[in-house]
Amino acid sequence: MASPEQLLRDPELTESAWDLAPIVDGEGDEGVRRLLGEALARSGAFAEAYAGKVATLASAGLREAMLELGAIMELVDRAGSYAMLSFSTDSADPARGALLQHVQERGTEIETELLFFELEWAALSDEQAQTLLEGDADLEFCAHHLRSARRYRPHLLSEPEERVLAEKGLSSSAAWARLFGEQVAAIRVHDEAGLERPLEAAFSDLASPDRELRARTAEAISAALEPGLRTRAYIYNTLVYDKSVDDRLRRYPHWLAARNLANEADDGSVLALINAVRGRYDIPQRWYRLKARLLGLERLSDYDRNATVADSEPLYSYAQARELVTDTYARFSPQAGQIARRFFDEHWIDAPLRENKRGGAYCATVSGVHPYVMLNFTARRRDVMTIAHELGHGLHAVLADKQGIFHQSTPLTVAETASVFGETLVFERLLEECEGDQQRLELLAGRIDDAVATVFRQMAMNRFEHLIHTRRRQQGELSVEDISAAWVESQAEMLGDAVEITPGYHSWWSYIPHFINTPGYVYAYAYGQLLALSVYGRYREVGPTLVPKYLEMLAAGGSRPPQELGAMVGVDLADPGFWDAGLALVNAQLAAAEELAQRLAPQG
Repeated sequence: MASPEQLLRDPELTESAWDLAPIVDGEGDEGVRRLLGEALARSGAFAEAYAGKVATLASAGLREAMLELGAIMELVDRAGSYAMLSFSTDSADPARGALLQHVQERGTEIETELLFFELEWAALSDEQAQTLLEGDADLEFCAHHLRSARRYRPHLLSEPEERVLAEKGLSSSAAWARLFGEQVAAIRVHDEAGLERPLEAAFSDLASPDRELRARTAEAISAALEPGLRTRAYIYNTLVYDKSVDDRLRRYPHWLAARNLANEADDGSVLALINAVRGRYDIPQRWYRLKARLLGLERLSDYDRNATVADSEPLYSYAQARELVTDTYARFSPQAGQIARRFFDEHWIDAPLRENKRGGAYCATVSGVHPYVMLNFTARRRDVMTIAHELGHGLHAVLADKQGIFHQSTPLTVAETASVFGETLVFERLLEECEGDQQRLELLAGRIDDAVATVFRQMAMNRFEHLIHTRRRQQGELSVEDISAAWVESQAEMLGDAVEITPGYHSWWSYIPHFINTPGYVYAYAYGQLLALSVYGRYREVGPTLVPKYLEMLAAGGSRPPQELGAMVGVDLADPGFWDAGLALVNAQLAAAEELAQRLAPQG
């Protein structure tokens, strides 16, 4: 069997780089500048044509305005996507950083030019807005977007104030977020041989069956996080304060309100989700106690949480991972399989680990082109599931492309449905192919690890954010020790006495980009996971008859509210017991693992 090092040197992996040329018509950086120049010129003409006149438009005029606005937004989206994707693969390249900054500056200029339209649209009476939307069936391409935009009416400021905030945002929050990203991308973890590795590569060792390796790696990661810790804490303090100012000016009642509004989720439903998940912290605690037993330990330490329970973790070449995922998608739906294969065949994926490449994985939707997937492939089974996850996002984006820029993307709460569903398809495939109880237990262990990370750990991180945003507003600037104490408090609530939190783990909040880039984001992972599990439960109940309805839901993109999207596949998001049903599915997997463990090694 090939070693991990050999698999990571495989040319099929190392040469897997995305082709960004279609985004800018093959013109490279100059194409970005051309797109922005065109967008700026058209935004000026748009303002001249419509500023002060939105209230006088008939339905046909509103449709013409929205078509032009959409075209301008697509130009900006393509330019921004090219710069962001290019920067992601080498955040230390000054030219890429400069291009990204140029895009942000021109994008802000265009945004301020167009601000009037949203403000004038929001100022219309409900009766006039409804009459306009119902007056032209051809407005369907933007109707939900326009309805949704009006939800922000209580939180919008005057046009001069909005312009100031937009202009200053580039040199304040956006600049701090970029600095944080560059700092984290530059972190290097030193192993015993003195070799340097990116954080992403080091984290993969925490899944090793070798506990000594896990302990050494965790210690090395903590040491690597230490030098820039105070700088990253200052960045976080600054951004948390910046958000508090924005929330105050916009009259948001609490720190999470703006995120809930963007997610098209009311405060009550989000609070129900948070309480439901925190109320079932017994699930991760039971799992970690069982995992300690499976690993032959009295108690887990934090660096043991992701350890494989197998004696040796299976490795996958990039080709094996590709075939497994694409074939599984094709078995579910030939259309889904065909779309998944396009990502590999048409160079929509950037897969290998590289120096200064952004960590993690994501799928970026580029309006009018196609999605792009970034991976950091390390040949582990978890990487197979990551491919399945990101291709779920990709499938969603491709199917919803016909919705156009206003409706292609969904709120974050629904955006994880296809990704988690795709993961579950691949997991069930692997489970079917297991030989014996031991293999089934090992696979279930990995799946439960993922569910705990996606549902419970994300909710613990939501709790951490709540503590930080609340305390920053009440107490002023927080020290590194204050932030770390909140991190430990939120993690300890989830872990209970099942996991020891080591001193080095206290600083591990400091590399997580969601806290910086998208405050409040993380609960959407739990929302999406439980929603996707419920949809998959429906699939298991009714079989292939759900497939066309599921694909139809994905193709709807964000053209409908989340409740209507759920109803398309028989899921009622308004049901108070909805979250409990999803958690019950996670609990059932844990119960199955407990039963297998008892069968393999009975305990009195």
